[in-house]
Amino acid sequence: MSLITETSLRAELRNQKVEKYSIKKTTKITPSAIQFLKDRKIELVIEDENASCNEKPDNAKTGDSSKASAKYVLLGTECGINEKPEYMTQLHGNKLVYKDHPRIALRGMLDSLQSELLELQLKVSKAKVETLLNELSEVLQYIRNILRCEVLEEEFTHTNLIGLNESELREWSHNPMKHFNMKHVLPSYDMGELTIGLNSLRSSTRQVELSAIKAFKTEEGIVRADILKALNRLSSCLYIMMLKNINGLYK
Repeated sequence: MSLITETSLRAELRNQKVEKYSIKKTTKITPSAIQFLKDRKIELVIEDENASCNEKPDNAKTGDSSKASAKYVLLGTECGINEKPEYMTQLHGNKLVYKDHPRIALRGMLDSLQSELLELQLKVSKAKVETLLNELSEVLQYIRNILRCEVLEEEFTHTNLIGLNESELREWSHNPMKHFNMKHVLPSYDMGELTIGLNSLRSSTRQVELSAIKAFKTEEGIVRADILKALNRLSSCLYIMMLKNINGLYK
C-alpha cells in the first residue's frame, strides 16, 4: 500500500498544470497532501467507496454525497473516510485531526492531571485525612467537568469548590495573611508529603492552563475564556488547600 505525502506531491507536480489528480483505491494520502491539492484547485479523484475528496463546496447544487455518507471527515479538508487512521482521533463529532492537535494535547494534559490527583488521593487515604480526601474528590470532579465541556463544546458553569465561590477562590489565594495569618509560601520539602503533593498539582494545573491557551488562542482572541478561567480558579483552589494543610486545618 503506497502513501502520498505533501512532499512527494510537490516533487511530482512541480511545474505541472493539472485539474485532477487520481490515485488508486488502495493508496493512502495525508491530510496535508489533500490540502496541498485543494490550495491549488486540483480535484482529488479516488476510485473507492470508502474515501472520496473533491473541491465542491458543501453548498454546491450537486453536493458531495460521498462525504455526506462517510463515517468521518478530515477537519479542514473535503475528504470523507470510513476508517479512522491510528494516528488520528476525533476532535468533536465525526471530525478527525492528528493526535498532536493542540486541543487533543490539552485533553491529554487534563487526563494526566487527573492521574496525578488520584495518586495523591491514595496517599491521603493511607494517611486517613478524610477532609482533604473529600476535597480532592471534589477537585477531581471539577477537572472532569472541564474536560467534558471541552470535548462536548459546552459552556463551563462554575460551581462552588471547597466551599468557596469563583470570586472567593481568587480573593483567598491572593490574601493568605487575611485568611490564614501568613504570607505567601515558598514550597519546601519539610512541609510534608501531602503539601508537596498539592503543590505538584498546582504546578501541573499551570501547565494545563498554558496548553489551553495554545489550544484556544486565535487571531481574534481566546475562544474558550470559560475554560481558561476555570483552570485559573483551580490553581487558586489548590494553593488554598496547601495553606489549609500547612495550618493543620485538615486534621
